[in-house]
Amino acid sequence: MLLLSALLGLVPAGEAFLRPLQPRDSVLVADQLSYGFRLDSVRAGTFVGLPDFTAASNDTLTLVRGWQLDTTWLKGHKKAKDLFSLEGSIVIAPFEEGTYVLPDIPVLRKKGASVDTLIFKGLELEVKTIPIDTATFRPHDLKGQVRYPLTFGEVAPWVAAALALAALLALGIWYARRQALRRDGASARRDPAYIVALRELEKYRGDKYWAPEKQKAFYSGITDALKTYMEDRFGVDAPEMTTAELFAAIKGEKDITPEMYQSLKDLFETADFVKFAKHAADEKENAAAVPLAVRFVVDTHESEAAEEQAQTTGEAQ
Repeated sequence: MLLLSALLGLVPAGEAFLRPLQPRDSVLVADQLSYGFRLDSVRAGTFVGLPDFTAASNDTLTLVRGWQLDTTWLKGHKKAKDLFSLEGSIVIAPFEEGTYVLPDIPVLRKKGASVDTLIFKGLELEVKTIPIDTATFRPHDLKGQVRYPLTFGEVAPWVAAALALAALLALGIWYARRQALRRDGASARRDPAYIVALRELEKYRGDKYWAPEKQKAFYSGITDALKTYMEDRFGVDAPEMTTAELFAAIKGEKDITPEMYQSLKDLFETADFVKFAKHAADEKENAAAVPLAVRFVVDTHESEAAEEQAQTTGEAQ
C-alpha cells in the first residue's frame, strides 16, 4: 500500500461502495463491512497507489483488514485481453451506535507517463443497536438445548438396521442347529464299530495282497481296522499307540482270552516287521491274519453284547 503524500490531477470518480459482510436490512454494532472502490476498463500495466487508513482506526470504527485488490478481465470487449476491472476494499467494523461519515478514497493512478488521482466520495454509515425496552426488560437464565421430536425418517434407518441384524442372528442360529442335526443324524446313522471293522477287513480276504511288495498295505490295513475298533470297544487311543503301548493298555481285559491276546500281539508284531523292517511274511502268516482279526472282533463284540443283554435283563427284573 502506498501512502499518498500528494494528490496530482484530482479526478472525481464517483462514490465508493459500502457492503456489509453479513447481509441484513440494517447495520448493527460490530457488523463487518467492505468499504472500497471499483475501476472499470483499466488497461494492463496501470499502477495504483492507495491511502493508508491505519491511523484512522480507533475503538469506535476499527480497521479489521487492510487493502485487498481483485481484478477480473472484461468479457465481450474488443480489447478484452488488455482491459480488466479493478476492485479494492478494506474491512471496517463500527462498535458504537450512530452515524459515521467515511472518508473519501483517493486512488493514485499511473498509466505510462500519465499520473492522476481518482477521488471516490466517502459515504455515510448508519449504525444501530437492537432496541431494548428497559421498562419491561427482565434477564432470564440460559435455556437448554431445544429437543425436537423424532421423525419416522430419522428412526427408520435404525429400525431397518436392527431388523437386519436380528435376521442375520436368526439365520446364524438356524444354520448352526441344522448343522448340529446333520451331525447327530450322521452319528445316529453310523454303523457300529464292529460292523465297520468287519467291512474293512473283508477288503483283505484272498491272496491278492500276499505278494512281498503288497504286504505293507495288507498288514497296515488289517492293523488300522483293528486299532479303530479297539479304540471304540476298549476306550484306548489305539491309533496313536505303538504296539507295545497298545497291548499294555488292553492287557487284563476280561473279554480277551490269553490265547487271543498272544495271537493278536504276534499279528501286530509281524505287521511291524513288514512295515518297518522290510520283512516278508510267509503264506501261513498271511493266510492266518484276516481270520484272526475277524475272530477277535466277533468274539469281543459278542462278549459286549452279552454283557449289555444281561444288564438289561437285570434292570427289567
